[in-house]
Amino acid sequence: MSQRIDAVILAGGMARRMGGNDKGLVELNGQPMIKHAIDRIKPQVKEILINANRNQNHYAEFGYKVLSDEDSGYLGPLAGMITALGHTLADYLLVVPCDCPLLPLDLVPRMLAAIDTNNAELAVASDGKREQPVVLLMKPELRASMKAFLDAGERKIDFWYAKHQCVVCDFSDQPNAFVNVNTPEQKQQLSEAIAK
Repeated sequence: MSQRIDAVILAGGMARRMGGNDKGLVELNGQPMIKHAIDRIKPQVKEILINANRNQNHYAEFGYKVLSDEDSGYLGPLAGMITALGHTLADYLLVVPCDCPLLPLDLVPRMLAAIDTNNAELAVASDGKREQPVVLLMKPELRASMKAFLDAGERKIDFWYAKHQCVVCDFSDQPNAFVNVNTPEQKQQLSEAIAK
């Protein structure tokens, strides 16, 4: 691949629905949730960054650079993306959440193809029913625009990408690819699905 693609795994949230447990470190079938995400995207990218605002030492044990939000106060996924965009030299940055253990193994090539075909600045994944706003591939030069959006008090990422040349990349052939874990019940269901 001639273009350099890096990735950031977002693990910076409060995980209120998981009883405050750090979602990326919650075990799913014997492995921390983030390890599943790492295993899915590692073959597709050059470098992985982890965005975490607590338990940084635990996250560092996975062997990747751990970045805390530059803006404090748990401002959501945009803050993590802005931080990572400032630490990559790649042509594109892939963004994924830490709690999606079934990410597509062809996520990057398909999103890159969608960007190229549509002459877009970024691609956002869709499971066929809805867009996955924290699964995107984008050019690092979008950082200034994203930071201005956050600094203006905005939080909703889909409002931000609507301002740009954005293409939706359809993964409806893999409907479970973006199943994420927000509650202990969802974790149990996913654990059973993976074990089958």
